[in-house]
Amino acid sequence: MSIDNQIQVVLIDDDPHLRQALCQTLDLAGLKVLTLGEASGLTARLSRDWPGVVVSDIRMPGMDGLELLAELHGQDPDLPVLLITGHGDVPLAVQAMRAGAYDFLEKPFASDALLDSVRRALALRRLVLDNRSLRLALSDRQQLSTRLVGHSPQMLRLREQIGALAATRADVLILGETGAGKEVVARALHDLSSRRSGPFVAINAGALAESVVESELFGHEPGAFTGAQKRRIGKFEFANGGTLFLDEIESMSLDVQVKLLRLLQERVVERLGGNQLIPLDIRIIAATKEDLRQAADQGRFRADLYYRLNVAPLRIPPLRERGEDALMLFQHFADEASSRHGLPLHELQPGQRALLLRHSWPGNVRELQNAAERFALGLELALDATPDNPLAGVLTSTPGGLSEQVEQFEKSLIAAELTRPHSSMRSLAEALGVPRKTLHDKLRKHGLNFANQSDDE
Repeated sequence: MSIDNQIQVVLIDDDPHLRQALCQTLDLAGLKVLTLGEASGLTARLSRDWPGVVVSDIRMPGMDGLELLAELHGQDPDLPVLLITGHGDVPLAVQAMRAGAYDFLEKPFASDALLDSVRRALALRRLVLDNRSLRLALSDRQQLSTRLVGHSPQMLRLREQIGALAATRADVLILGETGAGKEVVARALHDLSSRRSGPFVAINAGALAESVVESELFGHEPGAFTGAQKRRIGKFEFANGGTLFLDEIESMSLDVQVKLLRLLQERVVERLGGNQLIPLDIRIIAATKEDLRQAADQGRFRADLYYRLNVAPLRIPPLRERGEDALMLFQHFADEASSRHGLPLHELQPGQRALLLRHSWPGNVRELQNAAERFALGLELALDATPDNPLAGVLTSTPGGLSEQVEQFEKSLIAAELTRPHSSMRSLAEALGVPRKTLHDKLRKHGLNFANQSDDE
């Protein structure tokens, strides 16, 4: 059994009378103490982040104080270990100090000397653990910035929410359009949590045939149905001790939703054809691209499951709402692809940047990543026309000369302005800062048309 983090001092001595006296001294000083008569097995009971200190005699049957020191520091070199020595043990104590012991006290010693040493050791331990926590938090933030690239307010907020939720045990519902990065967010929640050493199991409910979904999720016993010849461990059970990411949860049948609700509430799973309830230590992260409340109102999703999942929702903003994040992401993915293929890096030209910013990215980050890959390979890339970007355009990593780039940029600016409402040609010309005659010429030159034929002349 592991030692509770409320314990501040573990006191080890094979002399029961001395052990009782020292325990009383520490207890009267307001310290929570655990006393042991031997050292063996202690290391396995202490976590690396245990916030206390160890006080141990050197000479004891079985494992002595020096062996204990070496074993404890093998697990955590920063754990303070105080050694109690007899008069003849002073050379051993000096050796132990060189090996990393925090302090040693020679018998007989005053109670105040023990208390002073323990309090200083506890203060040092708190400082060490605080520094570890800060380093971990910094590492987590850097990891999130690498995984979830972007400086838009929406992405800064999303990273803050992930950092806050990752440390909890709460199940999470991720809301996001196709290609927005729901699995990336789910993996980040897992990797930044205390479950990071456990399994991360991802399953797409929408890709499972109705006939196998229950077996895949909950498992089955031999003979549970025709063809079930041997036991199968389901995804929920396989993820025990870790995280299960359930994507496209809106595609699950109502019958499966009932079982999922029970699992979420009771944290047990029952295999098909079985009678045993198997306890689970698991975190569920569900994801959907639909409005589950609307689906519940329409009878396509259970309202009780919706409310159970909606405790900790995370919304991933679509790429079209993230402004210049699109440029940062595109260059990031293009650089990654160039490095992977051993190709030179390409910088985006002004006209290309305008084209990317104007595109609405209906496929979100997945679409942009594919576009960046083709750009890195030097392939001509024609972005699909969308309502926000009716003219789209061509993006290539090998642009022409300066005049061609300037013309492409000019066309992009005019095309972008044409997507905004203008009552007349005069209004459009004023917005672009050019005379109407010049604007007429440039529209003909670039093959663009102004929908409203009123010239206001």
